[in-house]
Amino acid sequence: MTSNFIDYVKIQCRSGKGGAGSVHFRREKFVAKGGPDGGDGGRGGHIILKGNAQLWTLLHLKYQKHIFADDGEGGSGAGSSGAQGKDAIIEVPIGTIARWADKDDQPIFAEITHDKQEIVLLSGGRGGLGNRNFKSATRQAPQFAQPGEPSITEWVILELKLLADVGLVGFPNAGKSTLLSVVSAAKPEIADYPFTTLVPNLGVVQYRDYQSFVMADIPGLIEGAAEGKGLGIRFLRHIERNSILLFLLSAESEHIDQDYKTLLYELEKYNPTLLHKQRLIAVSKMDIVTDDAHKKRLIKQLPKEIPHIMISSITQQGILELKDLIMQTLQKQI
Repeated sequence: MTSNFIDYVKIQCRSGKGGAGSVHFRREKFVAKGGPDGGDGGRGGHIILKGNAQLWTLLHLKYQKHIFADDGEGGSGAGSSGAQGKDAIIEVPIGTIARWADKDDQPIFAEITHDKQEIVLLSGGRGGLGNRNFKSATRQAPQFAQPGEPSITEWVILELKLLADVGLVGFPNAGKSTLLSVVSAAKPEIADYPFTTLVPNLGVVQYRDYQSFVMADIPGLIEGAAEGKGLGIRFLRHIERNSILLFLLSAESEHIDQDYKTLLYELEKYNPTLLHKQRLIAVSKMDIVTDDAHKKRLIKQLPKEIPHIMISSITQQGILELKDLIMQTLQKQI
């Protein structure tokens, strides 16, 4: 699965150049002084970014480094305009952003947020005007026409940021993949070692009365992730596109309060606006907690202002209550 998930590509795009206008004069038997009738050139093809809800990765663009639109055709006689160049349509998953590769600040200039949405990345060159457009009372036989506008070539970076209702945030081995596999049909890799999850996983969580919400398992963060440690910021950007952040803190930890603060610190360093998102906390692996004193110690460490719940993906403890809490929080945001 790791090889099939691509969330970053750099491609060279070139729009089509406009067709040249025609220099032509009407010549028909029995028609004297027919005058100029050169047609206009056709527009060059656009480079268009289009949303496709059936895609979930940029894999199809990994080896397609050059995308060119067709040039417009030149005009011809009898006022015939040239055909427009065929547009080059780049289909991408929902949540894809585009930015120029050669700009220092690399601003985002396009973002796909829904299915079938289309955004023109590069416009095709306009076709040139034929000589019929330049006829006047003092210029009866113009011997010139406009050339078509040139094409535009740019390197474009496409990045995918997963869209989900709930994003799981936590250290490696906090139980995020296990939770996702329990509440949805997703089958993330699960093992007893750090960084089991190397790519984000999405799962649709079924709820009461045929309702559902989407949960994303983001690869585990470690201290220093915002500086590139561990899996670095490669997957931090996926957290930006989640409505709710569910922090998963392991009951195995002696200091879940410090774990929570470290995760918050990494998110803030990457993007301070992430701290404005609605937060929930789930303490996982509660099946290992065998006495009330341990449980009370965990609860005491949790921030009072953040809704929290104790769960175990193994025994299903608190799973239904967690779904209720998530759905109630989502409904408040509508």
